[in-house]
Amino acid sequence: MPRKPLQPCAYPGCPRLCEGRYCEEHRKAEAKRYETYSRDPSVRRKYGRAWKRIRDSYVREHPFCEQCFERGILVPVDEVHHKVPVSKGGTHERSNLMSLCRSCHNKIHAELGDRNARN
Repeated sequence: MPRKPLQPCAYPGCPRLCEGRYCEEHRKAEAKRYETYSRDPSVRRKYGRAWKRIRDSYVREHPFCEQCFERGILVPVDEVHHKVPVSKGGTHERSNLMSLCRSCHNKIHAELGDRNARN
């Protein structure tokens, strides 16, 4: 199957052609700009280094999507979901966590209507 044609980098003034939105050089710069200026600062407080440690240990204990596992399908974990969101008073306690694949995670948020449904 033929590959998609290369597109110009979306960074202003960059003439390079790339497969994604930004070339390799500007991808990192754009990610840093997004973290600094566009992302809600409260996210960093809620999901910092402590959350990373909690998430990693939870994934070690629950390596497969819990919803798919109930249906007899083994799908590796992509997301660790809070049953009660942190923004609504939920905590990082293990009883409030659920390991999910990206598809199941997106289905939950699409049903809740709190995010745009993503592929």
